Order: sequence, then C-alpha cells, then structure tokens
Amino acid sequence: MADLNLQEIHDTLISVAHEAGRMILSANPTDISTGIKLNSADIVTETDKAVEALVSSRLSKAYPSFAFVGEETYKPGIQVTNTPTFIVDPIDGTTNFVHGFPNACISLGFAVDRVPAVGVVYNPYQDLLYTAIRGQGAYLTQGAVWGLEGGKGRKSKLPLSKNPAPLADLSTTLVAIEWGNSRDGVNYEVKTEVFKKLCASKETGGAMVHSLRSLGSAALNLCAVAAGQLDIYWEGGCWAWDVCAGWAILAEAGGIMVNGNPGDWEPKIDSRKYLAVRGAPSGQKQIVEQFWKVIGDGKMEYES
Repeated sequence: MADLNLQEIHDTLISVAHEAGRMILSANPTDISTGIKLNSADIVTETDKAVEALVSSRLSKAYPSFAFVGEETYKPGIQVTNTPTFIVDPIDGTTNFVHGFPNACISLGFAVDRVPAVGVVYNPYQDLLYTAIRGQGAYLTQGAVWGLEGGKGRKSKLPLSKNPAPLADLSTTLVAIEWGNSRDGVNYEVKTEVFKKLCASKETGGAMVHSLRSLGSAALNLCAVAAGQLDIYWEGGCWAWDVCAGWAILAEAGGIMVNGNPGDWEPKIDSRKYLAVRGAPSGQKQIVEQFWKVIGDGKMEYES
C-alpha cells in the first residue's frame, strides 16, 4: 500500500461523491423508471444505474489499473480480491430515495488486500459528508455545498464526542437494525427473534435496549455508529458495497466490526453478516459478547 496515494484517492472520491450527489438531487423519484430485483422490497431505479455509470467512468479514467465492484453491475461469482478495488453503492437507501425520504447516500469505498482503506459516504439531501483514510482518522463535514463556513463546511473529527462514554450494558444502547428484503425463511426468523429479545424487558429475558433504529442505509447506519450517535449496528444480508466505505470510517473512529453471527472477531469484507460497535474507552468486547448471547444458537446464512 506504500505506493498508493490514499490522499489523492480520497480527494477523487469526494469530488465524484459531490457530482453523484447533484445527480441524485436532480432526479424526481415520482417520474423515474423503477424496477425490482429479488422482490418488491428490493428496488432499483434508473438513477441508481446512471449514478453507477458516472462513478465507474470517472474512477476507471483516473485509475485504470484498479478493480471496480458496484452494486448495479455486479454479477454472481464476482469476488473482491487483493487487487486495489473501488467498492461502490451508487444509492444506498434506494427505498428511501424512491419514497422521497431524505436519508440516502452514495457509498464509495476503496479496499486493498480486501481491507477497507478509504471511505467516502455522502448524503446530498442533508449535505453530510463522512470520510476516512486508514491511519488518518475519520471526519464529518456538514454544509460545505450549502456554503457553511465560507463553503468549507463544518468539519468534525469522529466520534463527535471528545470523551465517548464506556460501553457497559446492552440496556444502555441505541441499536441500528434493518429488516432487509428477504422476509421469510431462517434468516428472517433469526432476525425477528433477535429484534424481539433486544427490546424485551429483562424480567422476561430480554436485553431492554433503549430502542431500535432503522436508517434504511447500511452506510449511514455505520457512519452514525462511527459518529457515536448509535452504539451498535447489527446486519445480515447486505453486501461489500454496502459496508466498505462505512467500515473504513468506523475503524478510523475507533469502532470495531465483528461478524453478525457469534464467534468471529475478524469478518471478511464480503461476509454479509456484520456487527458494528462504536468507539469507546472500554466495553467493546463485552458488549459484543452480550449481543452474541442474545443471538444465542441462531445463525444467519447468506451466499457471498
């Protein structure tokens, strides 16, 4: 990685994210062509495809020797390899986008040796730009496009708190979850049972977490954990393009990523099962073990 200019890659991704953000904002969800992939909850739009075409064109021109994996051009059998690879979701939160709910983003990740090295996540609706370079920290820039702070935006290091609280018990946590687009079978049963246990009172054997949140975007969930606005994000069924950029940001903010199934502390980028925990002075390992205990013998299985 020593011969890779990660700062230049980071800056290029920010430029591409802003261009893609303008494309997303210019689209009228009520007038665009919409289709489905797996089922009615797995939506793709012409804007998803157009944004990915734009991103692929810009990045292949700037870095012709790097690999590219994108959601809309993915075909079964494509793998993330050790080659420097851009891993892209053109619109993460397509369901939100289609409904006009302003919580969608472009997720631009760059991995080397199958490890996230640069992450750029941009929500154009709220002008929120999350960025990270491995070894250089993670940041949130707010309002740059809107002209805040003379057009530079308000830049904050992540996590947003200078003194994050320790992680003590699941009952003190705010947890992000997603329903996903597969609504039957073993994985759905595991998920819904865990959701129930997380919320149930301790008197009935539950964890009694503060509450559950679904932002509708894996990348934005990860960024909220990196920022310290959420404590935990548990996911099964998403893909490398959903998590690569957010994972880079999470790691640089002091957070950790383990497997969404119990027992694996070092998940692969394309494992499709993830448990993210925010940065904290203590308690990360303990909170993971508590969460895995809630899952119990349940096990999610997804093809990579």
